[in-house]
Amino acid sequence: MTGGKNRMLPLAALPLALLLAGCSSDGQDDLRGWMRQLRSTTKPRTLELTEPKQFVPSDYGAEGSSDPFNPQKLTQALRRDSSQSVANVSLIAPEMARRKQPLEAYPLDAIKMVGSLNKEGTPTALVSVDKLLYQVRVGNYLGQNYGKIMAINETSMDLREVVQDSSGDWIERPTKIELQEASGEKKQ
Repeated sequence: MTGGKNRMLPLAALPLALLLAGCSSDGQDDLRGWMRQLRSTTKPRTLELTEPKQFVPSDYGAEGSSDPFNPQKLTQALRRDSSQSVANVSLIAPEMARRKQPLEAYPLDAIKMVGSLNKEGTPTALVSVDKLLYQVRVGNYLGQNYGKIMAINETSMDLREVVQDSSGDWIERPTKIELQEASGEKKQ
């Protein structure tokens, strides 16, 4: 049995060696010493603030300039604005008064032209929306911006949309929908 005790001795010495290793320094004593020395020698810098500049009020001198509240100028500006708004109203009023067509519920980017045909001498376009096929002619409306079809040819449709510009005025904008080529997918 004395051979068994000799085998247990190295195993008992292992926890003692680990305990002594844990009590030793972690190798950062040099780093901590350098940090203490740097803190003791470094002095903080302060920047001096400059005095604020003295505000000197001045009188408003309107000599030589026009009065912004002149009634004559105000009347001219209102007349100019009203003439522009009459032009805007004449552009959008017919669009607001008519009954909406079914394809005006979809944005133009959701409408695809997939073909064209000449039906009794009238050019007709085939458009696809939500996997449904529709026939449209010149004078029909598409899209959410009052897009009226002005011309149809074999490869495209020309539309006239009525939209608001950045200043809020209604303007006409020409738009074109091109024929969508077959995607080249083969059905098996």
